Amino acid sequence: MFKTVLFPIDRSREAQEAAHVVVEIVQKYGSRLILLSVVEAAEDAGEGMESPDVVAQLLENAQALFQQKGIQTEAMEREGKPAFVICDVADEVGANLIVMGCRGLGLTEEGVTESVTNRVINLSPCPVLVVP
Repeated sequence: MFKTVLFPIDRSREAQEAAHVVVEIVQKYGSRLILLSVVEAAEDAGEGMESPDVVAQLLENAQALFQQKGIQTEAMEREGKPAFVICDVADEVGANLIVMGCRGLGLTEEGVTESVTNRVINLSPCPVLVVP
């Protein structure tokens, strides 16, 4: 059913909680798991921009967490506006499901009412599971 699961990650508590759900889904369906970290372009991100070292460490830690559960992962790092990049990558890899926390660290220019998660829900080429 869910051959390929895309899990966009950041340093938020919600992403960490969503990881537990991802483990259950991937183990149940024998899914291919792709971890994605999106770094906003310098002109879009402002002060809160993650350094490449921080992103690399985040992906490495996430891979180790899933490895402990016997799950192989593929890790991707992309630059751009998070919601658009997440949806583009989902389409590119043929994801059958995107799993994400209800609120990540990134919020769009439009303000707090238009979160990355809301945008992904509206733009996604596949189902989106939002973990509260």
